[in-house]
Amino acid sequence: MSLKYLCTAGTFDSLPLLGAEILSVETSLVTNYTATSHAIYRFIQPSVEVKGINFCNITVSYTHPGQNDNILVETWLPVDTWNERLQAVGGASFTAGRTFLSYYNMNGALADGYATVTTDAGLGSAADASEWALVSPGNVNLYNLQNLASISLNDEAIIAKSLIKSFYGKDPAYSYFNGCSQGGRQGLLLAQRYPDAYDGIAAGAPALYWNELLSSMQWPQQVMSMNGYPHGCELDAIVAATVKECDPLDGVEDGIISDINACLDHFDPFSLVGSSAMCIEGGRRGDVLISQAAATVVKATWDGMRTADGKQLWLGYTPGTALTASSSGVAGTDCSSGSCVGVPIFLGSEWLRYFVAKDLEFDLTHLEHKEFDDLVHQGKVYESFLATNDPDLSRFRDAGGKLVTFHGLADNLISSHGTERYYRAVSDLLPDTRDFYRYFEVPGMAHCWGGKSGQPESLFEQLREWVEGGTAPDETPVKITDLDGKVQDRVLCSYPRKAKFDELCGEPGRAECWGCAETDR
Repeated sequence: MSLKYLCTAGTFDSLPLLGAEILSVETSLVTNYTATSHAIYRFIQPSVEVKGINFCNITVSYTHPGQNDNILVETWLPVDTWNERLQAVGGASFTAGRTFLSYYNMNGALADGYATVTTDAGLGSAADASEWALVSPGNVNLYNLQNLASISLNDEAIIAKSLIKSFYGKDPAYSYFNGCSQGGRQGLLLAQRYPDAYDGIAAGAPALYWNELLSSMQWPQQVMSMNGYPHGCELDAIVAATVKECDPLDGVEDGIISDINACLDHFDPFSLVGSSAMCIEGGRRGDVLISQAAATVVKATWDGMRTADGKQLWLGYTPGTALTASSSGVAGTDCSSGSCVGVPIFLGSEWLRYFVAKDLEFDLTHLEHKEFDDLVHQGKVYESFLATNDPDLSRFRDAGGKLVTFHGLADNLISSHGTERYYRAVSDLLPDTRDFYRYFEVPGMAHCWGGKSGQPESLFEQLREWVEGGTAPDETPVKITDLDGKVQDRVLCSYPRKAKFDELCGEPGRAECWGCAETDR
């Protein structure tokens, strides 16, 4: 019998899920499906075309009795092209999945022959949390938060594997997870708490240390509320000057800062105070002098979130990272009315407003420094839910799992310093970390994609080779765009090594002229 005849709800009438009640199973046979999956939405996989594929689309609705939730898990099972593997995809922002980003990623997985799955954790597809954060003023919906944080992720794996067994008559030979940002956090959460869920996990730019991370997105806005709001062009000018000064420190001028620590030691943003910057705002064009306020917010952003008495609460953003509203940066302002006001990243402002202050109308724009500190401290109550910073991956290691993480060194939302801190914590605890976990820094890349660097599009396939063939990825290819707009081939090295150019080799645009050098970090 052709598998297409099994694409009925009756095929999936037995779904074992402890603590849950299945509400419905809906199936749809999709035929001759054609779509495009762009590399930027697949993170570490290349663009592919989905051409004429038939698959069974299954949507399972379930609830955890007593919690008043309704979670949807959507699974696509290819009829003719299954490679006997599962690839789950992650979410973004305050969503667990079932967004446009998830579907682009699922398209790619389907094109490559995978069964693929996503979950909404019962939260819907809206990027913000306004509709589900509170059950009433002053009361956070902890069940929803728990589903986003962890529970729905394990449920999703159990459901997908059960559907696969019912449809194909056998379990997947291997199971993988691929996500970035929230999806990166999800991947590491799975490795930490559900070590048997997936054999291979790709966790890009992970949103770890949740309270500190999201609070730090609001930190530049807090600094500006106390020191003044500069024009965006002032910040852009400082960032451009930083790149110009720090670019050569790695030995190659390509518009990319590779040596972050050297740059922090080398460049002082206050050296630009009083110089002019070209501004185009509201159709008006003219020069603006770079202010003390602009240098102050740039320095505070690099130094990281600090208390009123100077104690660092969280790590800073890397020099050269875009900071303004036009680039979805954390120090955005709007000066179109003639008076500058802040444009916060909603993830940070919503976290503090909805989940910490527990008030949808809470005003973050007039806080004293100590009041801001108190908010950040209060957010620590959620650490067991969302911090996702447990370095003990021994159970994942013992289960035979393999894990890769990548992070852009010009990430404008999630500082790569946090991922580096986590990897070092795992390595300090588990001396054999490199046997199951590799981390790749991507100089010049912004959040999950964008910037001067492309994504490491071969890394997922290398993860699969590691899981199934035992070959660990020591380096991975990447393309960058140089100062002349030309595309160059480079390599990325597994941490703590760094890519180093061999001046005797020739041009830096050739990957073979780059090697991986040991560092003392």
